[in-house]
Amino acid sequence: MSRTAQLTKGQGTEASGAKGSKGRWLALSVLVLAVLLVAVDATVLGLATPSISEDLKPSGTQLLWIGDIYSFVIAGLLVSMGSLGDRIGRKKLLLVGATAFGALSVLNAYATSPEMMIVARALLGVAGATLMPSTLALIRNIFHDPRERSLAIGIWGATASAGAAIGPVVGGVLLQHFWWGSVFLINVPVMIALVLVGIKLLPESKNPVSGPWDLTSVALSLVGVIAVVYAVKEMATHGPTWGVAASAVLGAACLYGFVRRQFSLPSPLLDMRLFKHRGFSGAVLADLLTVFGLSGLVFFLSQFLQLVQGRDTLEAGLAELPAAVGAVVTGLVAGRYARRYSVRSIVTGGLAAIGLALGALTLIHKESGYPLLGAALLVVGLGAGFSFTVTADVILSSVPKEQAGSASAVSETAYELGAALGIALLGSIVTGVYQGFTAPASVPGPVADAAHESLGGAVEAAKAVDPAIAQTMVAAAQDAFVDGLRLASGVGAAVLLATAVAAWFLLRGQRLQDGIEH
Repeated sequence: MSRTAQLTKGQGTEASGAKGSKGRWLALSVLVLAVLLVAVDATVLGLATPSISEDLKPSGTQLLWIGDIYSFVIAGLLVSMGSLGDRIGRKKLLLVGATAFGALSVLNAYATSPEMMIVARALLGVAGATLMPSTLALIRNIFHDPRERSLAIGIWGATASAGAAIGPVVGGVLLQHFWWGSVFLINVPVMIALVLVGIKLLPESKNPVSGPWDLTSVALSLVGVIAVVYAVKEMATHGPTWGVAASAVLGAACLYGFVRRQFSLPSPLLDMRLFKHRGFSGAVLADLLTVFGLSGLVFFLSQFLQLVQGRDTLEAGLAELPAAVGAVVTGLVAGRYARRYSVRSIVTGGLAAIGLALGALTLIHKESGYPLLGAALLVVGLGAGFSFTVTADVILSSVPKEQAGSASAVSETAYELGAALGIALLGSIVTGVYQGFTAPASVPGPVADAAHESLGGAVEAAKAVDPAIAQTMVAAAQDAFVDGLRLASGVGAAVLLATAVAAWFLLRGQRLQDGIEH
């Protein structure tokens, strides 16, 4: 059979699995459920961090790894898993990944040491990497009308953006009544429902002419991404060291080898020629840095609300809800406005809104009222909904349906890498400033060392000393944490505003599709 005939046959099979408006939208509801869980899991630990610190007693570095290893692994594997879905079938990969995600959530819930928790989070990231590109690729193959697809991607994007913001709310409700492991166990019944309903509703789709899955490329992308992000994190925390340099060189070499290998393979994991398109590259950059700002802000405001302002877990979670509301509102209308005005105006405006909101948080202090925090979170959510949804649409519309898995993996890699870098880079700035605080001279050495590891550690360590001294030590630790948060917000604001300027030029002339595909 000729390549053209194979493609025609493959496309016909995909289309037939999604006939009828009702079937398409029911299938979308299943995909959105998977996205919601993966996005929630990226930030739900923010509120659980104090409880995990008290129970597992991780060091400051271990605490950062617990927070970001999940996103690191997902980022490293998304391109590989998107390509695997193109080859073996996106529905099949989604259902296998959902089953593994549920099982590994149980392992996370019952972790008994920081090391076990880090490994369990990494394995959960492997399972999560199978879900995200499959969902977006299936949307590309289910919805053939570009305007319908824009709405579907809007719902998907709003869910992904809102999921990161809803994570603290879910965590707050659960932690109000249960122990920290409950934030993982909630995944199990949802994943069971997803698998049972997905078997019935989702159409299968894959690239009928794909080649073999190249394991060398898989290894190069995984090692390259994790090594580079690790180097960034360690550089921000400890400054330049031989270990940081070695990690950076290893990561850069692996990614260079990955890119070179893709050009030489007849069926690459990722078609690197896509990045020669200015609009595609601009959309990927905007995608990454939108989530960079959103995830970094949500992760550290969770600790600020609890450990500095003394709110309980549920109150802190609800306080972050405006970000989710903003993301949902603009995500649903982003495609319509991008067609009415332009892609670059909507994306640039979204990025600038996030940057300005982060800039406003440089004014934060221990007694800051909720109006400042709530307004900043709402504006971040509004900006993320616009930017993330439109860039995902641009990325997905730039390729043929047969490459939908690889293209959606690029979008998702940007999302997860942005989440990882937001927590790692902005978090390392917060941690670096925080560790410079001075404990009272009368505090015993071991207590002072524990207090310098993290703000949660300081609050816990304070229980072992005289109340008056403890109050002084905790106040100093809180002041240092807020100083770090202000500096990190300023850095984040500068990065987002610079990206807004870059997006204005990179996305010039970029438009969303209007005509129905055949």
